[in-house]
Amino acid sequence: MAEHFDDSETRAPEAREAALFAALPRFLAKAAVAAPGLAHWLDGFDVAALTDRRALARLPVLRKTQLMEFQAASPPFGGFADLAALRGSRVFHSPGPLWEPQGLGADPWGAARAFFAAGVRPGDVVHNAFAYHMTPGGFVLDEGARALGCTVFPAGTGNTDTQVEAAASLRPGVFCGTPDFLKLMLDRAAETGKDLSSIRIGLVSGGALFPSLRAEYRERGVSVLQCYATAEFGVIAYESAAGDGAPHPGMIVNEELIVEIVRPGTGDPVADGEVGELVVTCLNPAYPLVRFGTGDLSAVLPGSSPCGRTNLRIKGWMGRADQRTKVKGMFVDPRQVAELVGRHLEISKARLVVSRDGDRDAMVLQVEPAGDDAPAGGRIEATLREITKLGGKVEVVPRGALPNDGKVIADERDYSK
Repeated sequence: MAEHFDDSETRAPEAREAALFAALPRFLAKAAVAAPGLAHWLDGFDVAALTDRRALARLPVLRKTQLMEFQAASPPFGGFADLAALRGSRVFHSPGPLWEPQGLGADPWGAARAFFAAGVRPGDVVHNAFAYHMTPGGFVLDEGARALGCTVFPAGTGNTDTQVEAAASLRPGVFCGTPDFLKLMLDRAAETGKDLSSIRIGLVSGGALFPSLRAEYRERGVSVLQCYATAEFGVIAYESAAGDGAPHPGMIVNEELIVEIVRPGTGDPVADGEVGELVVTCLNPAYPLVRFGTGDLSAVLPGSSPCGRTNLRIKGWMGRADQRTKVKGMFVDPRQVAELVGRHLEISKARLVVSRDGDRDAMVLQVEPAGDDAPAGGRIEATLREITKLGGKVEVVPRGALPNDGKVIADERDYSK
């Protein structure tokens, strides 16, 4: 049985770097013809000179807020997609909001490598509990698993009892979904006497896989690894089964991506090991993005993976460089909190606090009243769910109690446990 997905994973790092930067100038010159928004973004820069990381770092970082503005001005993709390449494909609508096109080929988001590195092989049955509605999450993993030769059950999100029933009947060997949903399924199966012992591998994303939860899965006989993915690029990095059990296994950057770590708020690369914002350049002809700022924090790890894959390793997701925060696999944006406050005139100020409730994410919206009467928590909770698509509690605090620090979303989860 092959240990690696293909030979490109074990290339000398220098050879990979040379191949990427030899291809980048030609790729951008061609992509800019089909994507006028990209051409406008690169106007004034000599793409032929982008032959190494130092030259690439001279380009500005494209932020999600900027891409949202481009899309609003020139819907749906702001001129950053090759519309001809999208015929016969899919289009998604992600929170933000952002329109996201599907790329080309059988595995457009590069998820097959992540499955293979986790120990999944052709013929395995995969229970996919990522969302298939509007956002690309479910399709990112679905396409990769099927490209690898797996059979996929598109379970989607929610309906825990139904999902347990399905898994008990189908007997999948692999689960993919958010880090905490597998625990919900296993706990519910134990309560109802259902047998989910067939699940031996988990590939999770959409949130942090805390060490305590990973250890619990291991005790229950499931090797759970994580991949770091975004709607724009698919799987950016993934863990390998060879590092399962290590204190900090790290994530291996996917092939055909150029990953940089920059100082938050700037485009300046930081030294290896320093935490900064993860910036990605891809060679995707359908959706070419150059120095796109993910808004996520990470850091480069020294050395290479014990599995023999030679690409750059990162620590994985370490929080947000901005206040846009991922909760239960969904992004919550400060603009959404502002929209809620605008709908409730009885609120003068609000702050969304994200924490952990056991092994699950939890949200509490702290609100200051605008007048003498206390705001109605039930009505505000309903609005919070409508806007964010996530449930949360509302806590009314005295006027002046919230800090005057400009923070609308406070992520108080401890990522070291």
